[in-house]
Amino acid sequence: MEPRRFDKRSDRPQLGESGGGARAIVVEPIRRTRPQTGSTGLPAQGAARSPIARSSEAKLDEAVGLAQAIDLSVVAAGIVPIADIRPASYIGKGKVEELGGLIKSDEVGIVVMDCALSPVQQRNLEKAWGAKVVDRTGLILEIFGRRAQTREGALQVELAHLTYQKSRLVRSWTHLERQRGGFGFLGGPGESQLETDRRLIEERIARIENELEKVKRTRELHRQSRKRVPYPIVALVGYTNAGKSTLFNRLTRARVLSADMLFATLDPTMRALDLPHGAKIILSDTVGFISDLPTTLVAAFRATLEEVVAADVILHVRDVSHEDSEAQSQDVETVLRQLGIEPGQQLIEVWNKIDRLDAAGRERLANLAERAGRPAVPVSALTGEGLDRLLREIEARVAATRIVLDLVLDGADGAGISWLHRNTEVLAKAVRDDGSVAMTVRADNTKAATVRARFGA
Repeated sequence: MEPRRFDKRSDRPQLGESGGGARAIVVEPIRRTRPQTGSTGLPAQGAARSPIARSSEAKLDEAVGLAQAIDLSVVAAGIVPIADIRPASYIGKGKVEELGGLIKSDEVGIVVMDCALSPVQQRNLEKAWGAKVVDRTGLILEIFGRRAQTREGALQVELAHLTYQKSRLVRSWTHLERQRGGFGFLGGPGESQLETDRRLIEERIARIENELEKVKRTRELHRQSRKRVPYPIVALVGYTNAGKSTLFNRLTRARVLSADMLFATLDPTMRALDLPHGAKIILSDTVGFISDLPTTLVAAFRATLEEVVAADVILHVRDVSHEDSEAQSQDVETVLRQLGIEPGQQLIEVWNKIDRLDAAGRERLANLAERAGRPAVPVSALTGEGLDRLLREIEARVAATRIVLDLVLDGADGAGISWLHRNTEVLAKAVRDDGSVAMTVRADNTKAATVRARFGA
C-alpha cells in the first residue's frame, strides 16, 4: 500500500488527530486506466472525453475526512493501485495479505474501503482480515445516520440503510440456515432466518415509505402556501464542506452548524432574507453532495431535494481553494441532473473561500469569472467579501423571472387590494385625487396571468 503523503495545510486534520474512536485504516483502491489508442499508439480521435479526473491524493484525503467525521481514529491510510477488480476481494491476493499484516500489527478494528464492495467481497475481506470492513456507501450512510436531527431526516436515512442492508443478507452465520417446518418428516422446509430478516426489512421499508409519502404531502402543502405568498425560493447546493452553511449563516444571521467537517449539517433549513431593494426571498440550505453519492440516498432524500427542484434560483457554492474544485462541480451537476434539473439560467455559481487565495490566485479567479459561461461570483462566506455583489445578482435573477404590472383599482375594492398584497409583491402604491388606487406589483408568470384576468391589466 502506497503510504499517504500528508497535507501540509494547517487547517486540514492530520491522521491520528481524530479523537478516541475505534482504530481504523483507510484504503483507497485506484484502478489503473488504459487510454483508448489508435494504430499509432496515440489517443484515438473518436475517443470520448472523460469527466475531469480526481487526483488519487484528493480521493484519499476525502476518504480520511469521511472516516474522521464519525470519530474513527485513523492510524494509517494509503493508496492501493489495482489493474482489475477481483470478484472475490476487489483487490489482489497479495495486497489482501499485505494489508492483513498491517491490520494485525496496528490492532485495527475497522477497515474503510473507499469503493463500492459487493456483499461477497465485503464478507471475504472481513474473514481474511478479522476486522469490520466498511465500504464507501456504508460509511456515508453511517455519517448521515449520525447527522439526521429531524424525524424526516431520520426516516430518510433509515430507508437508505435498510435498502443497503437488504442486499447484504448473506449466509454468514449458522442461525441463517434453513429450518424445517411442520411436524416430523412430513413437514416441508420452513422459512429460513435469512428469509425472515429479508421479509422484516421489506415490511419496515414499506412502512417508512408510507410515512415519507405523508411527509411529502405535508411538504407540498407548505410549498403551496409559500406560493400564495410571493416569496421566491433560492436554494443553496454544493459539494459537502464547500461552505454552504457558513454562507447561509452570514446572509440570514442564522446559527446553523458550520464546521470544517464533511456533512456537518444534514437537515434542510429555510430562512427569510431581504434583498438590497426590499424584495424578500426564502433561502434554503440543503444537504451537501459528494462524489459517488449512493443512489439509495439520492432516492431517500428526493422529498427533501424537491425544494431544489422548485427553487426559482439555485446557488451552486464551490470551494475554489480546493484542488479538485472542477471535479466537485461536475459531481454536483450530476446529482442535479438526477433530480431532473439541467444547470441553466436559474443557476448562479458562488466561488467561495477566496480568503484562502493569494493575490495572484484572486486575479486569476476574477478573470475566470468574467469569462465564465454562466454568472460566477467570487465570495468569502467567512469574511463577507463579495456578498453585496452576490445579493445584487440574486435580485437581478429573481426580477428577471417575474413580471411587473401597473394597475389602477377602485378605492372601494378593498378585497382586490388585499388579494394583491397577499399574492404579489407590491412595489408601489398611491391614492389618486379621484379616490382610485394606483399600484405597481411584481409576480411570477402564473400569478401575473391571474392578475391580468382579474384586474384587466
